[in-house]
Amino acid sequence: MELFKHVHRRYNILTGEWVKVSPHRTQRPWQGAQESPPTNTLPMHDPDCYLCPGNKRACGNINPEYSNSYSFVNDFAAIIPETEPGNINESSLLQAHNERGLCKVICFSPRHDLTLPRMSISSIRNVIDLWCKEYVLLGELDYINYVQIFENHGSAMGCSNPHPHGQIWSEEFVPDLPAKESAKMSEYYNKHKRTILEDYNMLETAKQSRVIFSNSSFTVLVPFWAVWPFETMIIPHRPIPSIDQMTNQEKDDLADAMKRLGIRYDNLFKTDFPYSMGIHQKPTDKKEHPEWHFHLHYMPPLLRSAEVKKFMVGYELMAMPQRDITAESAASLLQQQSEIHYLEEDIED
Repeated sequence: MELFKHVHRRYNILTGEWVKVSPHRTQRPWQGAQESPPTNTLPMHDPDCYLCPGNKRACGNINPEYSNSYSFVNDFAAIIPETEPGNINESSLLQAHNERGLCKVICFSPRHDLTLPRMSISSIRNVIDLWCKEYVLLGELDYINYVQIFENHGSAMGCSNPHPHGQIWSEEFVPDLPAKESAKMSEYYNKHKRTILEDYNMLETAKQSRVIFSNSSFTVLVPFWAVWPFETMIIPHRPIPSIDQMTNQEKDDLADAMKRLGIRYDNLFKTDFPYSMGIHQKPTDKKEHPEWHFHLHYMPPLLRSAEVKKFMVGYELMAMPQRDITAESAASLLQQQSEIHYLEEDIED
């Protein structure tokens, strides 16, 4: 089967869903919108930024003069702990459940002008340590059954503040995507007594066609079933259910993998590459979950340049996901990128 020539479908082993791949469509001319990427330089500290150290937030609270990563309860949280119990179930046709939760903001750095790929390995490690701490603390709350850590990076992903930061939504019910992954992971583990990502990682490592790079603890790759043009995953070699179970070396290696991937992303189109990143890991429902193998998803919207984006419209909204550039082509382009950030090339020289 010649995947690079013919329209075909690919199966997502983590969700049970399919994506249509149309590799011939990359030859069609582009007559859509053309935009210029922003070129403004950010200051190290912005007195008007509600995330910078010492500044007042919209709610009136003052940020401490933090020097590393810093977290606080989201002032405008999507889910809150004070929600009262309640549900609706009318003939199984109208169903609703009240849900409690707790949302936090994670400031990655006190520097307003830095992004993760431009931070030091030790600074990224501070972010990972804070993620681990929050995952444990939030997961210990009796009503929290899942902790979703994520970052929306760039205005293209709806991020309204350029200060390097992410979010954590901890919630009463396991969300749809992690729940789908959990079901598929359980099905595979019950049959093989190994995690599905342990075997998938071994397969991809042997093939190498979709692997971007590896270090001693992690593989960074474009998944076979990727939907977004330059979608990637970071998968630990060891079947670790959740981030708090990493060794110190694995935390350092995760910081290394995140930085190197971020640099390659930025270098691809010489722009501050937008993406949504999220960590999927075992639920915090006080069960063991040996089937779980934590991993990071990166889903960026850019397609052909810093100006041309992939939109999920039409067929994607009404039928199923579809992509033009193959996972193998995307991996090849990312493999070719330098690991010296394009904004620091002159400094290195």
